[in-house]
Amino acid sequence: MTISPWELLSSDIMRYPLVIAVLMGLTAPVVGTYLVQKRLSLLGDGLGHVSLTGVAIGWLVGAWLQTTPHDALALPGALAASVIGALVIEFVREVGHTSRDVAMAILFYGGIAGGVVVIQLAGGTSASLMGYLFGSLSTVTSTDVLISSVLAVIVLAVGMGLWRLLYAVTSDEDFARASGLPVRAVNILIAVIAALTVTLAMRIIGVLMVSALMIVPVAAAQTVVVGFARTMRTAMIIGIVCSLGGLLLTAYVDLPPGGVIVLATVAVYALGLLVRTLRNRLGSATSPTVAVEG
Repeated sequence: MTISPWELLSSDIMRYPLVIAVLMGLTAPVVGTYLVQKRLSLLGDGLGHVSLTGVAIGWLVGAWLQTTPHDALALPGALAASVIGALVIEFVREVGHTSRDVAMAILFYGGIAGGVVVIQLAGGTSASLMGYLFGSLSTVTSTDVLISSVLAVIVLAVGMGLWRLLYAVTSDEDFARASGLPVRAVNILIAVIAALTVTLAMRIIGVLMVSALMIVPVAAAQTVVVGFARTMRTAMIIGIVCSLGGLLLTAYVDLPPGGVIVLATVAVYALGLLVRTLRNRLGSATSPTVAVEG
């Protein structure tokens, strides 16, 4: 029996994941636009790895408190760890005079190692983290939707409500500092909303691929539009369409939702790149040739 799209949208199994898919499709490209502007495309990956330690700590605390389910505190733990990681990366970069790529490498390795060690202490195994690494629809609960909704409101309020300030700092940090803008506070704010976005999307797309949903829709948007605001709006549309389309496809075909969603954004980027290349070639072919007299 084939399930109709309407029955799928109204089913108990897909209702919660679809809500989160819309939220992450909206918020991830907003944050990604600033990260691309600031050349921090890998920040989401670093924070994603750190969030694994938070998941494991939440799991450990849940085991101590004997919560049901056993990973009830995993998402709050991931949120706390991601935010702390965002603050640490800025502190290490400024006070320790460490470059951002080195600081993020430390987050990469320390985060995933901490998650593997702590989850073992909590009585689990590395396999217990698989749903958070790659996403899992079956683990999404109403509590996850509530937390994700609150995080999405915060990210959108900051990312779109303060876009002029954030754009001024991300486009030219030295000029912004000379103009008296709160550069350090803005850098921390961008890192924090990136951490919130990682936590929001980890249930569906997984921490290993959440950074792709931040960055690839922005890259795809840049192939078809020009300008910061237009890029952000177009990337949000691409993010929503790919998140919903990829998630609905996995309801009919047994495929991992995170991988399908990311591949959909990559396909949109490739299509945009192809269209831009063809447009440029057609434009150069039809441009008038100016004769030079000798």
